[in-house]
Amino acid sequence: MTQPRKGARRSYGVKAAPYGFLLPAAVLFTLFFALPIGYAVWLSVHKTQIKGNGLGKGAKSEVWAGLENYASALTDSEFLASALRVLGYGAIVVPVMLGLALFFALLLDSERVRGRSFARLAIFLPYAVPGVIAAVLWGFLYLPDVSPLHYLLEKAGLPQPDLMDGGPLYLAMSNIAVWGGTGFNMIVIYTSLRSLPAEVFEAAKLDGCSELQIALRIKIPMVAPSLVLTFFFSIIATLQVFNEPTTLRPLTNGIPSTWSPLMKVFNDAFTGGNIYAASATAVVLALATFVLSFALLRISNRRTTQGASR
Repeated sequence: MTQPRKGARRSYGVKAAPYGFLLPAAVLFTLFFALPIGYAVWLSVHKTQIKGNGLGKGAKSEVWAGLENYASALTDSEFLASALRVLGYGAIVVPVMLGLALFFALLLDSERVRGRSFARLAIFLPYAVPGVIAAVLWGFLYLPDVSPLHYLLEKAGLPQPDLMDGGPLYLAMSNIAVWGGTGFNMIVIYTSLRSLPAEVFEAAKLDGCSELQIALRIKIPMVAPSLVLTFFFSIIATLQVFNEPTTLRPLTNGIPSTWSPLMKVFNDAFTGGNIYAASATAVVLALATFVLSFALLRISNRRTTQGASR
């Protein structure tokens, strides 16, 4: 029986090396991403069946439910109301946050700005604060009894707005998200700006373009992929909002336990004890996020292709 040559064994080892490097990532992906998703889908098509009075061994069993949980989730008034609230919240957060991020990135990229390193760090620093801590800090700034802002308004004889109820509540929570997320998006856009060739800007200046014209007609179109990327990140983060309303809820009566879709999932699973309905709602939310992101990506790619062909 012939033994494989050393050269053949070495070639097999070289070919297998990439798979060895990919193996840890593949295992982690399977354990912490693929399997939980599969288990959630499996739970979403099952339900608990109670026999008799529900007491004793075998009184409760897990049975096939089909699309029953999905039908209940899509017709649940609380889930639909939470989705509408998040859409209104996102309509404030996404344009304001990305607008500020783009403004700061363009400002820091200007040659006339001084103290660029300090300004970049100061704008990015709120992103390093955990979302729960940020919500607690802002929550106490909103409360009239402990807020120094309300104290100053009272001393000045000015009206003190209630930011923890009604319409102003959307602005209060949006402010927390904008304060924490602007720095990250600014860094992404600013990094893209710094990678642009300087020759383009020098040629534009020779042609008589001002800083504003260069920013509007050259810089913004050239960093469009970064703007699309930050837009997708912001949309996904908005649909998954959980920390801000959950943390502010003990401070006010204006936030129900199902204010956002993720809060509805949490409430169904851990308060109501119906993990099957919660799984179906989570799958619906994940599919909605995927469809929305995919549609926006297709639209963005189509416009980019049309712009390149002109």
